Amino acid sequence: MWGGRFATGPAAIMERINVSIGFDQRLHAHDIRASKAHCAMLVKCGVLSAADGDAIAAGLDQIRDEIVTGRFVFRTELEDIHMNVEARLAEIIGPAAGRLHTARSRNDQVATDFRLWVRDTLDGIDGALKTFQAALLDQAECHAGTVMPGFTHLQAAQPVTFGHHLLAYVEMAGRDRSRFADCRRRLNECPLGAAALAGTSFPIDRAMTAAELGFDRPAANSLDAVSDRDFAMEFLAAAAICAIHLSRLAEEMVLWTSAQFRFIRLSDAFTTGSSIMPQKRNPDAAELTRAKSGRIIGNLNALLVVMKGLPLAYSKDMQDDKEPVFEAADTLELCLAAMTGMIADMTVNADAMLTAAGAGFITATDLADWLVRVLFLPFRQAHHITGRLVKLAESKGCGLDQISLAEMQAEEPGITPAVMDVLGVARSVASRTSFGGTAPVNVAAAVVAARGRFLL
Repeated sequence: MWGGRFATGPAAIMERINVSIGFDQRLHAHDIRASKAHCAMLVKCGVLSAADGDAIAAGLDQIRDEIVTGRFVFRTELEDIHMNVEARLAEIIGPAAGRLHTARSRNDQVATDFRLWVRDTLDGIDGALKTFQAALLDQAECHAGTVMPGFTHLQAAQPVTFGHHLLAYVEMAGRDRSRFADCRRRLNECPLGAAALAGTSFPIDRAMTAAELGFDRPAANSLDAVSDRDFAMEFLAAAAICAIHLSRLAEEMVLWTSAQFRFIRLSDAFTTGSSIMPQKRNPDAAELTRAKSGRIIGNLNALLVVMKGLPLAYSKDMQDDKEPVFEAADTLELCLAAMTGMIADMTVNADAMLTAAGAGFITATDLADWLVRVLFLPFRQAHHITGRLVKLAESKGCGLDQISLAEMQAEEPGITPAVMDVLGVARSVASRTSFGGTAPVNVAAAVVAARGRFLL
């Protein structure tokens, strides 16, 4: 491969550290596609004869079929996917294969292949996120009126509906899709034709190859074209944030399936048993999703550290850009599939949720709001009165709605029997009709709106 510059081959350890075919063979379809576009452009510009162009295109098609059908033999001594394809092309069509590399370098070649791969992966992840949102919306619609405790600090705070809770994750997934879409838009510039770093003296048409490969435009600067990996880091950043969202939901599902909560049940399809405790049903899919988010965060950190000290243009360090991206993409796609399956699979225990919503003086804020709204007290004063009533209920071992009217009037004489209307969790939830609030009527409308925003 190195022509006349080197008299001997690399040492075995050099070959091991230098080779990338073990992982970059995943780029085969994108490498062949980009090579065919480059070949067609060279023919159009008169750099390559039509006969050579036809032979190269046919040979590349044959190689693609060999790889897809498992007949292609990848050779580690050829280092990477680019040289494996080129060497096989030479075996098929002879010396004309060497003309394909005119006016390009492996630097712009790999940058193009990698962008194409990430772009296709982004499209697949967007589809998976859309399916995830659809599963959440189906459950949210079914449980628009199912009352559960809303938490802050993992302490019961105010009653909400389960549908409202699930819609929060629909919004998170929507932002994830937006971040991935932004990443796709920014990466959609074509490096091909930037060559090693300085461009080429051949009369090529970079706009033609960019258009053929579905890019918006050629990359404007040849140095930046071959050395930029922002798109890979941005992909990993968006993937890490998405994984954190999945991990938060996974953590809630672990809690919700526990005997202490009993909010939901997962079937055998997404749980495992214990080797020693026959009663156990472990939410392992959720736990593993929670764990795998850390690996995706680690992938982002790995690539950031690889890139942080590199001068322009290309350095071989950048060969290590692909494994973190490949692993993160595989892991995220698996986690999205698992979480989508669990959301669709779960059975909701509405009675347990309602019982839990009645604990912890969860309508205390409703009482304070009533004092403000009906008696026109300053909120801080209402807050203090409510706090004293909570303390009284706690000492009596009862709920706020079980304190007598006389006991309430001892703290605030203006309290009337009408206050009891706001102390039930169902009434509390129904009253939260502000935009984005948890009232069942809001949730039902929000489900319809979300389907329009995200699924159409």
